Amino acid sequence: MSLRQDVRYGLRIGRAEFIRSFRGYLGNPRRVLGLLITALFFGGALLFALPTAYVLGQTARSVTAVPFFAPAATLVPLGLLSLSVFRTLERVGHIDAAEFVLLAVHPRAVVIGLITAEMGRLSLWFGIPVGTVVVTFALGMGSPLLVASGGAVALPLVCCAAVWGYAGGIAVLRLLRQLSSLRRLLKAVGILAMVGLVVASQFAGQFIIESDLSAQRLFSTVAFDPLVEYVALAFVGTPVSRPTSPEAVGVLAALIALTPIGLAVSTRQASTLWFTDPVDDNASTRVRRSSGGFSAPRPFAWIKAGRIAWGVLVRGRRDPAELSHLLIAVFFIAPFATMLLEFSGDALGPLIAGAGVALATYLSGATFGLNPLGDERPQLPLLLLTETPSAALVRGRLLAGVAIGVPVAVLGSLVSIWFRMTVLQAAATAAVGTTMCLAASMFAIGIGSAYPIYEEREFWGTETVVPSTLVMMVYLFVVGGGTVLGLFVTWFAVTGNVVLTPVFGVLFGTYLLLTGGVSYGSYRYALRRYRRYTLA
Repeated sequence: MSLRQDVRYGLRIGRAEFIRSFRGYLGNPRRVLGLLITALFFGGALLFALPTAYVLGQTARSVTAVPFFAPAATLVPLGLLSLSVFRTLERVGHIDAAEFVLLAVHPRAVVIGLITAEMGRLSLWFGIPVGTVVVTFALGMGSPLLVASGGAVALPLVCCAAVWGYAGGIAVLRLLRQLSSLRRLLKAVGILAMVGLVVASQFAGQFIIESDLSAQRLFSTVAFDPLVEYVALAFVGTPVSRPTSPEAVGVLAALIALTPIGLAVSTRQASTLWFTDPVDDNASTRVRRSSGGFSAPRPFAWIKAGRIAWGVLVRGRRDPAELSHLLIAVFFIAPFATMLLEFSGDALGPLIAGAGVALATYLSGATFGLNPLGDERPQLPLLLLTETPSAALVRGRLLAGVAIGVPVAVLGSLVSIWFRMTVLQAAATAAVGTTMCLAASMFAIGIGSAYPIYEEREFWGTETVVPSTLVMMVYLFVVGGGTVLGLFVTWFAVTGNVVLTPVFGVLFGTYLLLTGGVSYGSYRYALRRYRRYTLA
């Protein structure tokens, strides 16, 4: 097929993929609710950003006067390239119904369609708010021409980043296919790198303040002058425009030339990935052996729910990809982890014990309880048709989460003894933490049953089902807030600083009633969902 036909078919594929994604966003009322909450959250931030952009437009007298223009002109294209690689790994490395599509059109048309659809999806998430800020800045400057010139400058940059990011993502997927043993190592390295980046970001502000280092000067070190000159072309025809430099023309020519080359490389990489079989080392000589029956150790073997809990734990160990959603805790734990380093003496022990309980309550519910029906999707019909009562299935997941959370709470309390915390205080904290783990697990399985997710998502070449982001946020805020309140009451109680007044009794009773009532109600709701679940 000719390039013109491939572009025409690719645009049709991209349009179909984009419309299907858009219908997926709006087809589920719960997903619409999540989108509305997200829009309200980020829309509030946008309302504060628009007046700032308007004032900057009014006060700007030159391109260099725009704050952080040079580093942003360099980092934003790099961010677009990285985002394109990540989205290729996560979503657009393959197309649905590939057997039919690849027999109907050339792979180049499929690549064009996938890239076009992804650019359309990202324009909904990022293009609309960024465009709103740019329009506001242009109105403040009194030059609406900036909107058109900015779009003309951004188009070659976005297209070049999209095709080369897609090529890079496909290359990584090919590498993971050829070196299957490298996949776990890369995941571990990626997790450690993300944790290190989040932790380092907590010290960045303190370092800048203590070292008297200017943020403007720090970011200016990453500015790439030719790229900055090219982005400055967006201000042509505006009051702050400056003469066009040869570097800007050279970057424009390079972007125009590299885009079709990147498309050719992407097509070749994708064709190799789609039309070759994965390598299975020693497939002919390796023999799978079974170790016999499944037996749970004590104390899990004492009751049926315990044996189910042991099976859930074993499956989690064998398939760690199911637990990838737990990484969101890094963004909440890192600020408190760095805060621990700033304390010393008597304050460090209670903080360590409290951090252990907080982490324990999070793991008790989030590990196996936030998507119970979705996690059981492959074998859910079999489970519901067995003689095992629904209560045993629900309690099995509860015990699996508690089995992970309770040791963390106890370990944190034991470590706090080494930091001048008494044995009585540590024991009380561990006991309260154990109770909170059970309450958190009951609450998690309830809200997880209310909004199950069955669709698998591809992340770094691994298909896995993750809980809803909305469910994760609700769980974090409810359980996090309840845990902090409970820890404060526990600490004041063990130190003898609690004053028993009628007001305290009413407030504490309300807290216990809400904690126990909501947790037990969630547990009962999960039982009801299991018992009344129907297979469509």
